[in-house]
Amino acid sequence: MTKLKITIACLALVLIPTLATSMDNYWDSFGSPQLQASLGDTNQFYRGDTVKLNVDLTNYGRILGLKADKKAESKMEIELSNREFEYEQSLPTALNITAALRSGTDLIVVQSDKQVVESLKSGDKIKAPLEFTIEIAGHAPAGTYPMFLDLNYDYQNNVEVYAGELDPEAGLKGFQVFYSYKKANQSFSIPVVIEKQADFKIVDTTAELGAGEKDGNVAVTYVNIGEEPAKEATVRLSISKPFSSVDDQAFIGTLLPGEERTVVFRMDVDSDATAKDYVINSEIKYIDVNGISAISESMKIPVEVAQPGGFSKIAYILAALIALAAAGFYLNKRRKA
Repeated sequence: MTKLKITIACLALVLIPTLATSMDNYWDSFGSPQLQASLGDTNQFYRGDTVKLNVDLTNYGRILGLKADKKAESKMEIELSNREFEYEQSLPTALNITAALRSGTDLIVVQSDKQVVESLKSGDKIKAPLEFTIEIAGHAPAGTYPMFLDLNYDYQNNVEVYAGELDPEAGLKGFQVFYSYKKANQSFSIPVVIEKQADFKIVDTTAELGAGEKDGNVAVTYVNIGEEPAKEATVRLSISKPFSSVDDQAFIGTLLPGEERTVVFRMDVDSDATAKDYVINSEIKYIDVNGISAISESMKIPVEVAQPGGFSKIAYILAALIALAAAGFYLNKRRKA
């Protein structure tokens, strides 16, 4: 290191403590921000919903105490003391607030990133609610589920002041103010309620058709896995090629929670249909307990189409089982012979 670099380093070591000791601290304040989270509107939703959860923030923090740290005697010290006292009032202000919502269950997914609020003074509420998008699983059971709002922020810890001199006319000359800050965090539980309603699931199907088949049977069993009955329920199909039918609806009436109902549709298959597995979308339209018309989520009906005169997968399996049984019978007979 050269002599010039050594000299600069030494000067820096001398100046830093000199600057620090020249700062004056006349007041010590006690307190901190106290943020409170609350829902801006409803927290009641339905399974399968993708919705916005609006959260308000209010700062209830305040200064709990204030004591003199240094006695002001000269006119300049009194002026500095008064200035510092004003700055100390910002102690309960929360700065650089970062808000993150996390879910307490796999049934609700948070789709929004963290949100930032620049500052929130004591007694103030944010101008617009924080908006978090959440997605509720399609078959989530009714109930209350916890969500957690995690807040991280800074706040003023201490204020120190400095001035070179006091000019009777211009006031404090070379006035400077120095802040120190602390970090804090808070977490709030926000309940999300999934309302009771009817919900449906396919538990059994029999749908094996052949290319070119007319009036083939498609049997589907539905069960109400929800918590409420469905009244005047009707199954509706969304049919596309290679299928066609004039029988695309089936009335099933009232379906109580846990109750099953099987419906049968007549289906035609195009003669040029490719032999493979297909799906037909179905939904149930019903009247809920409040007398409001509702439609279920789409449910897929698996349909197997075989070539004309060909075997379905199940037929192949049965044929294979019969062949194995016959082979076993033949071998056993030979051993006895």
